[in-house]
Amino acid sequence: MSLPDYRSAGKQSAPSIQLHSPIVQLNVGGRLYSTLLSTLRQCPGSKLADMFSGSPKLRTDAEGRHFIDRDGTHFGKVLEFLRSETLPSENVWEVYREALFYDLKPLVKQLEESAPLFGEMVARQQFLARVPNYKENLEVIIRIARAEAMASRHSDVIVCILRTEEDVTRYNNAINDLDANKESVVRFGPWKASPTVGDLLDCIKKDIEAKGYKISFKPHSAEKGFVFKSYDFFHKLIFTWW
Repeated sequence: MSLPDYRSAGKQSAPSIQLHSPIVQLNVGGRLYSTLLSTLRQCPGSKLADMFSGSPKLRTDAEGRHFIDRDGTHFGKVLEFLRSETLPSENVWEVYREALFYDLKPLVKQLEESAPLFGEMVARQQFLARVPNYKENLEVIIRIARAEAMASRHSDVIVCILRTEEDVTRYNNAINDLDANKESVVRFGPWKASPTVGDLLDCIKKDIEAKGYKISFKPHSAEKGFVFKSYDFFHKLIFTWW
C-alpha cells in the first residue's frame, strides 16, 4: 500500500500531522527545537500544554514547524525542566519570565524558591515595600536628572534618607541648612525593617541602573560648617550621560 502524498495538500497539513506524531518541530522566535508532544503537555492546564492539545492553535513557518512568536533564547531551559525537572543555573530571571508566560506553575514555584529569586522577592522587595513611595520616588529622580541633562555630561539629584522617626523630627532643621534647591530634593523613609541607609542606596542604584542609566552616589553635606552626624541625611546621586 502506498503512503499518502501530503504534498498535494500543501504545507497546511503539517500541523495536524505533527499533533499526531510523538515528535514536534518548533520554531520559537526563529530558534528551532525538537521535542516530544508529551513533554509539551507535561503540565496539564498550562498555556504551553493548551497550545498542543486538541486542534492546532499555532501558525506554522515555511517548513511546517509550529511557530511561537516569542523570543526563544531560553525556551530550551523550559524544555529541560519539563524533561527532567532540571533548573537553570544561569539566566534564572529570564527563564522565570518564560515560565510565567507559559503558565508552568511547577517551574514558577521552584524558581521562586531558588536563591536568586528568593533573595529578590522575599527579602529585597519585601523591604522596599516598607519604604513609602519607593517606586514613585525613583521616577521623580529620573525625571529631575533628565531635566538637568541638557548640554551636560552629568546630572546631580539630591536625595534625603530618613531611616527612623527620630530622623524625621530633625529633618526640618537639616533641610533648612541645605545648600541646594530644596524643591528638587527627593525624600525616602522612614521604614520599619532592619536594612540600613546604605542598603537603601544600593537598592536605588540597582533599580535605576536596571532602567539603563549609569549612576553613582556620594554623601552631600547639609551645610558647609555643619558636621553633626545626626544630620547626615543627604546624598548626591550622579547620573553620567556620556
